[in-house]
Amino acid sequence: MTIEQIKEFLPHRYPFLLIDRVVEFEKDKRIVAIKNVTANEPFFPGHFPHYAVMPGVLVVEAMAQAAAVLSLRSLGLKNDGKWVYYFVGIDGARFKRPVVPGDTLTLEVKYDRGRATMAKYVGVAKVGGVVAAEAELLCALRQLEE
Repeated sequence: MTIEQIKEFLPHRYPFLLIDRVVEFEKDKRIVAIKNVTANEPFFPGHFPHYAVMPGVLVVEAMAQAAAVLSLRSLGLKNDGKWVYYFVGIDGARFKRPVVPGDTLTLEVKYDRGRATMAKYVGVAKVGGVVAAEAELLCALRQLEE
């Protein structure tokens, strides 16, 4: 999926859209997405000025966005303003290596268990095949009131 196709499913936009491409998708099972980390990211001037590191919470947020695309695409729901897929919980988050400008962050998210409105996922973020972060994510689909 291209960035334009991703935006059909996610409400996020710059600077908070944190996945650039989907390279693998298995309906109801797993997704692999890519985030190209550049020196122009808006968070780098403050995190940290002397050594740019992508905040771990944003790495986890990128995994959650991939989980949302997996869920919404599997359900056939587009970003039409009627739904929001909230990131509602995290367990077992571990950060193994820093993510820095120039890295390509590969996000693999697998469906673990749940139902259409709430599900748990297992996410792993890698750089060059080396684990940078991992976490269990809980996400909930909510219909927005008109």
